[in-house]
Amino acid sequence: MYSEKLFEHFRNPRNVGEIENPDGVGTVGNPVCGDLMTFMIKVKDDVIEDIKFKTFGCGAAIATSSIATEMAKGKKIEEALKISKKVVADALGGLPPQKMHCSNLASDALRMAITDYLRKTNQIERIKELGLEKELKILEGEETEEHEETSEVEEFLND
Repeated sequence: MYSEKLFEHFRNPRNVGEIENPDGVGTVGNPVCGDLMTFMIKVKDDVIEDIKFKTFGCGAAIATSSIATEMAKGKKIEEALKISKKVVADALGGLPPQKMHCSNLASDALRMAITDYLRKTNQIERIKELGLEKELKILEGEETEEHEETSEVEEFLND
């Protein structure tokens, strides 16, 4: 059902923690399963220099967060945006159908963190060029996220 690589990333997740004064932060959640992920990035010269995550969720959620951050670290913004749900799932040797939403959350959290960085650095045109308008609307509260989570879980992640 689960690959050895997934178990490895669950047992020994990479890039767990927080970044002090991150350049971008992306938080996404799924109310159906209760998973919540926050990704934080530091960007220098358009490269994700550092990335950390905090995840409240199942083993697959932790593993997908770990592998997604590992794949994004050291990548240019445009390269990191190519880390899709399929790329995340494939990197872990696949996921059962009922756990595919975890890879969606990991790629979505990364996209949100990148969008937040671009927004904070006034790169609005670039957000549009990269197709991140939906993420921008969510960050600005103009659109609700399709997988919002309760404030109780968000409090847990913010502690």
